[in-house]
Amino acid sequence: YFACLAMAGELSTGLLAMMNVYGRKPAVSMLVVKLEAQYFKKAIGVTTFTCDQGKAFSTIINEAIQTKEPKEFTAVSNGVNEAGELVATFTITWSFKVKS
Repeated sequence: YFACLAMAGELSTGLLAMMNVYGRKPAVSMLVVKLEAQYFKKAIGVTTFTCDQGKAFSTIINEAIQTKEPKEFTAVSNGVNEAGELVATFTITWSFKVKS
């Protein structure tokens, strides 16, 4: 149960991270360095996780490239059930570093 929800929460943020590092010159590595979870309701049926922070990912990755220093970004993913009720919130911290 926990693993399924955690993977969905991480995936909704990870796709935004991957979209923003893919094909970058110089290449940028990405790594989850922290994960926090809050559960509000039992996930029954279809639960959809979303993260709307794509622009913030782009900004922090650009900063990592410009400064050549590792940067961290904490993203939030909310999971809602078919009735639109909040089931869980995952807070995932990503680290971005320019590859040498």
